[in-house]
Amino acid sequence: MNKYRTHNCSELTEKDKDKIVTLSGWVHRKRDHGNLLFIDLRDHFGLTQCVIENKNKFFSILEKIKPESVITVTGKVILREKGTENLDLTTGKIEISIQSILVLSNSKDLPMPVFGEQDYPEDIRLKYRFLDLRREEMHKNIILRSNVISFIRSEMLKLGFLEFQTPILTSSSPEGARDFLVPSRLNPGKFYALPQAPQQFKQLVMVSGFDKYFQIAPCFRDEDARADRSPGEFYQLDIEMSFVEQENVFKVVETLMVNLFKKFSINKNINNKFPRIPYKEAMLKYGTDKPDLRNPLIINDISSVFFRDDVKFDIFKNLVKKGSVVRCIVTKKTNDKPRSFFDNIDKWAKEQGASGLAYFTIENTKGISGKGPVGKFFSEDSLKEVMKICNAEVGDSIFMACGKINEVERILSISRDKIANDLKLIKNDQFNFCWIIDYPMFELDEQTKKIKFSHNPFSMPQGDLNKLDFSKPLDIKAYQYDIVCNGVELSSGAIRNHIPDLMYKLFSLAGYDKSQVESKFSGMINALSYGAPPHGGIAPGIDRIVMLLANEKNIREVTLFPMNQNAQDLMMNAPSKVDSKQLKELSIKTEIKKI
Repeated sequence: MNKYRTHNCSELTEKDKDKIVTLSGWVHRKRDHGNLLFIDLRDHFGLTQCVIENKNKFFSILEKIKPESVITVTGKVILREKGTENLDLTTGKIEISIQSILVLSNSKDLPMPVFGEQDYPEDIRLKYRFLDLRREEMHKNIILRSNVISFIRSEMLKLGFLEFQTPILTSSSPEGARDFLVPSRLNPGKFYALPQAPQQFKQLVMVSGFDKYFQIAPCFRDEDARADRSPGEFYQLDIEMSFVEQENVFKVVETLMVNLFKKFSINKNINNKFPRIPYKEAMLKYGTDKPDLRNPLIINDISSVFFRDDVKFDIFKNLVKKGSVVRCIVTKKTNDKPRSFFDNIDKWAKEQGASGLAYFTIENTKGISGKGPVGKFFSEDSLKEVMKICNAEVGDSIFMACGKINEVERILSISRDKIANDLKLIKNDQFNFCWIIDYPMFELDEQTKKIKFSHNPFSMPQGDLNKLDFSKPLDIKAYQYDIVCNGVELSSGAIRNHIPDLMYKLFSLAGYDKSQVESKFSGMINALSYGAPPHGGIAPGIDRIVMLLANEKNIREVTLFPMNQNAQDLMMNAPSKVDSKQLKELSIKTEIKKI
């Protein structure tokens, strides 16, 4: 191909026997057998074993060269001796008998190994990310990411969408997270904001008369890191469509996701029809709006049982009288589990900040009874009611939590996953998608006791717009929806509010007056005033999709150059200080407050 290589390091087979070839790559491993030196040469494509005899004049050079140095090798393709083949490699039946080498680049001593998949501290991996990315698993993940994005782009074009790019420098807006601000030199004292999402722009594309838009969009949010969210920036598949209803958006996304996951997932089943689960139902049955449907366990509300006179569990009864709820998880046929199984789950729940999980197992010896610490507090009739509500049977166990609704939802949501994992109920060979629908338009801020938007402020409320009861904002549902896969939220979306007067009214309920709305969203409001089509969309997270496909638990493992938990780029030393001249040009003076 050129002076550096005639072939790549995964290309040669026994069919190439006796060819004189040139390969280039990194010195992956060395094995010194005295009179023979073996080198595994690695490039982007794979590995090829090379061998040199000690009588070769280049032997001493290779003997001294350090791992991860870059070399060019010229030699003859020969067959490996019987019994020494490596059938895990495409090149595993041949090796290169080295005739000459050229050292292109020497490596220093490595701060972390490239060979093997050792788990090194995050700060080392991120500081030397270019080495981390050479590791086989990381390399595969990044290639997967590239292929996924290419496939998505191809599929969206097939579905009739046009790809546009929206501005990176825009205005600040209250979209849920903190903005990254960029000072303007030409407009002193004023700032751009990096987009948290192209939300307003993609709606403006629809107002501009285009029918279907998409973008592999960079998004910037100044928020804390977590396993499924990188600090700083991330990428999403931004989608918007005109003259559509909710189901039209679902159809596009379902088609894309099924095709995508079938293409890139290995030996995993994908549900072709994504169930629609109302938000209230999801919170009741799963304790979360991000349910993992591979988990068969369901949460039930049994608060009504604690109003019975024949239930003597006074701790729960008194709490229920004061407005608390009791919800439970049923585990099927667990009467053979030892006491330690139940006690360990109770102990774990306490470690998660709960008061614990009360439990009993349903028995039938001389009638229905509850075996366990709290079983004695329930009569036979009350247990039968529990069994009816929960569809429980003799031999099943009941785990209960009592408290305020949001507290109970939280602990039973994570308990549901904990118990299912302990019982090995999670089916790891599946991708189970679902839609969470019918979100409330507003929610009550527990701290301020004020009404705020629950999701996207630009969403269309459900129902007859002429009959909406604005005096009961918490009862208003929106055409907002989330798509979830295996407990991971891939995206939120909505049918948009395209009516300016309605937007003013909804924002007023959240505490924004007309002037504030016009100040923050002047471009949007102005555009909607000149004829806007009904439109809607969604924006699945690219990072999260690839994370699922790669079977990784952290987005960092599928991102080229991620920041650490403190939003720092340890490799490029960002963020960093800038000199006073730059600040002066921007009319900025810094004052760091000591905490």
